[in-house]
Amino acid sequence: MEHKVNEIQISYREKLGTLKSLSITNSKEMAQLLYRNWDADTIGLHETFKIVLLNRSNKVKGIYPLSHGGITGTLVDMRILFAIVLKTLSVGIILTHNHPSGQLKASEMDKQLTQKIQRAAQLFDVQVLDHIILAPDGNYYSFADHGLM
Repeated sequence: MEHKVNEIQISYREKLGTLKSLSITNSKEMAQLLYRNWDADTIGLHETFKIVLLNRSNKVKGIYPLSHGGITGTLVDMRILFAIVLKTLSVGIILTHNHPSGQLKASEMDKQLTQKIQRAAQLFDVQVLDHIILAPDGNYYSFADHGLM
């Protein structure tokens, strides 16, 4: 009896050269970049969780929309998050999600999720540099700026 298995192929291709991309130096720059790249029609409608993928020089490789949720929350699948991080060979990430209500305060669930992702990232030598919460008006809350990272 012959046994067959799937052949696994992994690929990664950049459309834009990372070396030419923006290098992030502070939360304000990151929040502005995120706000410009967020769908203005949905930022006040439902929560979306995204990850910003970075190289060693903190240059943005891309932004990946990980999940779309409801008015008060969204689920984050850790396996998919780290599959994206590892597939893109990213060494740093910035977590981000929006609060449609405009409330710029990290919930206890936001804090717990961030800590869980930080613990997992350590296993892969990936740095979680910040977690930014965006409001529909462009204001933001940075975990790093508030000593939560």
